[in-house]
Amino acid sequence: MTAPAEARSPSPRGEAMVAELKWVHNAIRRDLATVRQLAADVQDGRPAVEVTGRLRSLATRGPLWQLRINCLHYCHFVHSHHHLESVLLFPALRQANPALGPVVDKLEADHQRVSVLLDEVEAAAGSLAQGDSAQTRQELTAALEALSTDLLAHLAYEEENVADTMRTMNGWPGW
Repeated sequence: MTAPAEARSPSPRGEAMVAELKWVHNAIRRDLATVRQLAADVQDGRPAVEVTGRLRSLATRGPLWQLRINCLHYCHFVHSHHHLESVLLFPALRQANPALGPVVDKLEADHQRVSVLLDEVEAAAGSLAQGDSAQTRQELTAALEALSTDLLAHLAYEEENVADTMRTMNGWPGW
């Protein structure tokens, strides 16, 4: 039987896992800020060629963030990140520290809510591509604002509540 997480000492691999999680979350935050600014620019009527250029710049900012040319790739990445957490990390957290059950339950509920919001961003971005109007611009801006609010709160909550347990783990579960 494994000792409760709070009784185990931090491990170098666990510390590295926390650092990696925060690195990914910070990349999500950084690019979300860029996409939000792009949405504001679209809302304000900035020419499409300028917005497209800014979207392309997202693809050159880091190896993880090969976002290519639009926020649809961003949405896909966040979906994938959350799927991996739900399948690999959350069960391991429950096993390592059963007291985290309510925290993991909230994180899983957050993932479901964020998934819906990501789908709304994808739909709004698709609508903008099909027909540029003030309404489609507003829909994309509103979808990104809603996503930002929930996703940023989720990332902060996750980091605050699972880091101590992750520090005691000896590597990513299943890897």
